[in-house]
Amino acid sequence: MRIDDVLCFAGLGAFPNDDQAAIRAGAGRDGHFYTGVPVTGGYRRVRQASQALCVVLVLEDGTTVGGDGVSVQYAGAAGRDPVLDAEAAATTFGPVLRDAFAGGDAASFRASSARLDALELPLAVRYGASQALLAAAAAAGRRTIAETVAAEYATGAPLRAVPLFAQCGESRRDGVDHMILREVDELPHGLINHAPTLVGPDGRVLAEYVRWIRDRILDHRASSEYSPTLHIDTYGTIGETFGAGDACAAFLAELGRLAAPFTLRIEQPVHAASRVEQIAVLAQLRGRLRAAGSTVQLVADEWCNTLEDVEAFIAGDAADMLQVKLPDVGGLDASIRALIACKEAGVLAYCGGSCTETERAARIAAGVAMGVGADLLLARPGMGIDEAVMVTRNEMRRTLALVGARSAAR
Repeated sequence: MRIDDVLCFAGLGAFPNDDQAAIRAGAGRDGHFYTGVPVTGGYRRVRQASQALCVVLVLEDGTTVGGDGVSVQYAGAAGRDPVLDAEAAATTFGPVLRDAFAGGDAASFRASSARLDALELPLAVRYGASQALLAAAAAAGRRTIAETVAAEYATGAPLRAVPLFAQCGESRRDGVDHMILREVDELPHGLINHAPTLVGPDGRVLAEYVRWIRDRILDHRASSEYSPTLHIDTYGTIGETFGAGDACAAFLAELGRLAAPFTLRIEQPVHAASRVEQIAVLAQLRGRLRAAGSTVQLVADEWCNTLEDVEAFIAGDAADMLQVKLPDVGGLDASIRALIACKEAGVLAYCGGSCTETERAARIAAGVAMGVGADLLLARPGMGIDEAVMVTRNEMRRTLALVGARSAAR
């Protein structure tokens, strides 16, 4: 299947980009806005509307497929690419993509990915283009995204719905109710991004929040069969409160006891200044938890951005679960290989992403997660729980229905 044309234009992301450094430095709040001056390059304000680079491929039979590249919510933090200027990216890199792919064959995603990687494009551009190329390969083979990934990478993964992780944003209590009603597999993310108010003195605020989530599930679940995993993203704020040593491990273990009977995962409990330091501090903290007999699992996010980073975190035995954050990795070929590397190493593979992603990116991510047999998939787009769960869960069910119907017809 030949690609006849490549179109690039600026679109909208689903949730704002936030200057994490400015927020950590004490930027104020005024409703949905942050006040103060941004400190990270590329930001015009501390919170600004996110953009998407939309890439559309026109195939020779008239079929159109596409992908949307974005920068993550906290673009520019912890070694990540700068915030995306989609208009500039479309102007600069649209012609590059057209020259590279117009007239070319779309049948093999891995072959297309090799051509894409040779262009050395910014990650957001690579992400959007790789989505479009994966969708083109699926269209050429008359297969779903999940089947295409499974076939091209020989994953051997049985096609199934991947457990879903929803994020509540700042709707930390009402959002939990929405997730319980939807029976989300893992919840609530929590956005614990400010130590004084969300962890609190001696951790009392966060401890009460974990206890409240546990009780809310027990009080309102439809049946005892619904037993979600609790997963709190703390952005290093636990480390800010307790340091990275024994006191931190003891507090995490206490959170685990409060979460029982549910499993607890803590994402980014401590924030370090480099990848090497991040791996070391998480590995040491994980060792302390295991020595204490705690079942709390650690999830790595920041400084775990690229395929090389994922491989380094695996080698360092740094976490129970690694987030492969698709926009941060860039090309989906590298993301797929990173997820497969986690599976092969016995590390839980989290097909992550960002609330800035679009509905198109969300649907393709669902296919990627199914194709590699990921252990967890972030619901997106946006911070709207019902909408994100609907988009991702429906896409997985749609895939299973299509594959099942074809199997039944044989």
